[in-house]
Amino acid sequence: MYTASVITVSDKCFEGTRDDTSGPAVQEMLEAAGYNVEHMAIVPDEQGLIENIMIMCADEFDIALIVTTGGTGFSSRDVTPEATVAVCKKLAPGIPEAMRIASLKITDRAILSRQQAGIRGESLIINLPGSAKAAKENLAAVLPALTHGLEVLRGSPQDCSC
Repeated sequence: MYTASVITVSDKCFEGTRDDTSGPAVQEMLEAAGYNVEHMAIVPDEQGLIENIMIMCADEFDIALIVTTGGTGFSSRDVTPEATVAVCKKLAPGIPEAMRIASLKITDRAILSRQQAGIRGESLIINLPGSAKAAKENLAAVLPALTHGLEVLRGSPQDCSC
C-alpha cells in the first residue's frame, strides 16, 4: 500500500507532561487500513518546526500520507493549519469539509476545528484534531477515499473519476 507519517503537535506531549494517545491511535487505524507507518514524531506547537517536519516527510522521506494530530483549535498556540497551508502547493478542501460534516453528527464543536488538507509534491497532508477520539472519528470519515486520491497523486490511477 502506501507509506504514512503521523506527527503529533502538542507542547505537553513534546515536554513529556502528557502521554500522546492520538498519534498511536491514528497509527493503528492507518496500519489496519494497509498503510506502512514509516515515521512518527511529536513536535511542539511551533509553526516553523511543524513546517520543517512536514517538508522533511514529503521531500526527503517521500511519504505518501502525512497526518498531523493537534494544533487545530482556537488557542493562540494552535498553528498546525497555518503550517500546512504554508507548505502545500495545493489545498484539498473537501477532506476537512467531510471531516467536519461527519463530526457535526457527533458534536456541535466540530465547527470549531480549523483543520486543513493539502498536497506537497506527491504527498497528501491532513490535519486531525488532537484528542484520540476526535482524531479517529475524523480519519474514519475520509480514510476510504484516500487510496484513490493517492493513486491519482502518485501517478497510478486505477480509475480517474474524481
